Amino acid sequence: MRSLRYIGTVLVLLVAFLQEANAREESDTDNKEQQVDVNEIVFGHIGDSYEWHITDIGDTPIAIPLPVIVKSSTGWHTFLSSRFEEGDGEYEGLYIAKDGEYKGKIVEKDAGGNEVKPLDISITKNVAGLFINSAILVILVLSCARWYKKHPVEKEAPKGMVGMMEACIFAINDDVIKGCVGKDYKRYAPYLLTAFFFILINNLMGLIPFFPGGANITGNIAITFVLAVCTFLVVNVWGNKEYWKEILWPDVPWWLKAPFPMMPIIEVFGIFTKPFALMIRLFANMMAGHAAILSLISIIFITANMGPLINGSMGFVAVAFGIFMTALELLVAFIQAYVFTMLSAVFIGLSRTEEVREEKEMK
Repeated sequence: MRSLRYIGTVLVLLVAFLQEANAREESDTDNKEQQVDVNEIVFGHIGDSYEWHITDIGDTPIAIPLPVIVKSSTGWHTFLSSRFEEGDGEYEGLYIAKDGEYKGKIVEKDAGGNEVKPLDISITKNVAGLFINSAILVILVLSCARWYKKHPVEKEAPKGMVGMMEACIFAINDDVIKGCVGKDYKRYAPYLLTAFFFILINNLMGLIPFFPGGANITGNIAITFVLAVCTFLVVNVWGNKEYWKEILWPDVPWWLKAPFPMMPIIEVFGIFTKPFALMIRLFANMMAGHAAILSLISIIFITANMGPLINGSMGFVAVAFGIFMTALELLVAFIQAYVFTMLSAVFIGLSRTEEVREEKEMK
């Protein structure tokens, strides 16, 4: 894995070098063509938007407009994002900022001419993708439940998708949840299994390059933040008294607890660092994977003006490593769902610890 990181770093640096070389070459040409902006390609994909871009036919973009729901200074506004393409890009006093603090967000201008961001609860690409992926998850689970209602497991073993779901559920429940949480594992199994399949479905759908896939759900820090908050609440709201005793008055020498409560402060700080690690781990890994794949594919377009030899050779390298990185991301998609579930189960298990009492036998 370490060598793969080195290879990925070299390739990303190579993309930056080729883009700079391409920019210099085009600046010296009288009839220069439009420069390939790798940053726009990468961050345009992993970022959010008010429409779902599918493809381009010539110079005509094919996109699905999404509902805009905004409360501005003039009240509520509800319309499709395609309205912004009419006229000068402004509709009902609202427009999408091209740069500045609110770049890519819907803004309006106040009395002083400054851009301000209204209350925005629009159905963006990530929100639409979240709805689609959640619907897929519900359909999968209900399909499995329907199969079990019609087929007694004593007489017939599940096959196909139902068999795959059963294998995953047993593996996560028996090997991860039961082992990490302890005897009270059945109480938390529904949440942990839901988190696992939710993350897995979103990870896999994010790797599909065409509609309804391609939305960078788990690479959005807002999504991973909510998942981390859910684990935080489950751990701390249902933690037993022994858990809180170890945090507020841990079993360490007294001089580490009084007069200055050094260890209790560290333990309280650890309450927040655990969900923070969950949030950053999932977000960073999924976002980095998408960015690496897009950067590799961008090599083909960056080297388009450097001659057929360079473009052909670098295009072969880009496609080969792009396929390899995509296959690797399929593995990472499962690993990240597994790791998030495992760490959540470990944190829950730590919050359910029981006090160990050693009885001394008198001889």
